[in-house]
Amino acid sequence: MARLELALKALLGEQVRLDVKLCQLVRLWRDGAQVRMSKRGGEFISLREVLEEVGKDVLRFMMLTRRNDAPLDFDFSLLQQKSKDNPVFYVQYAHARICSVLRQAEQQGWQASALAREALARVELKLLAHESEIFLIKQLALFPRLVRQAAAAREPHRLAFYAYELASRLHALWTAGKENPQLRFLHSDKKLSAARLALLQATAFILRENLGMMGIVAEEEMR
Repeated sequence: MARLELALKALLGEQVRLDVKLCQLVRLWRDGAQVRMSKRGGEFISLREVLEEVGKDVLRFMMLTRRNDAPLDFDFSLLQQKSKDNPVFYVQYAHARICSVLRQAEQQGWQASALAREALARVELKLLAHESEIFLIKQLALFPRLVRQAAAAREPHRLAFYAYELASRLHALWTAGKENPQLRFLHSDKKLSAARLALLQATAFILRENLGMMGIVAEEEMR
């Protein structure tokens, strides 16, 4: 790499910059055992085979959960779990949960116009005062700077890390509402409900943008 960089600089000066990203090998695991591959023996699993088994969304997200220069363990068994340990499910489920709440809001009489971004932009956000709500708001505020930093450093894995952390904050707020009815998204206080629905809309928007940058679909319903 150093020789190539110097040769290019000698030929073209500062007109062109060569930036090579080296990647570690990916180790495949299934049922607790490593899937062995051998170049000499011609035994290997192609990227196409992995894609056909897990799908593009799972493949893209998992490949971005590590820096390109860090080793990656790709566990097929883990990706079948519907739990926090499966980062792809965990992030997509966060978006699906938000969509579920918005559907419930419509069923409880909220008009589509009241759930539109323009209407929710006018709600009283100062009503969002619980610790879990503040944590989620702070996480949302980090997104623009994170995108700029990821692009400047050429480190797309930061998007995957951020998506997981944002999903974690959303799930924490959901759990808090399960334990304390006063923290539920749909409340008897319409103004408070509107503020929380606005927070959910903002979270869903950031999740969609984040996943979209990675070429991943933000699921609206998961079973």
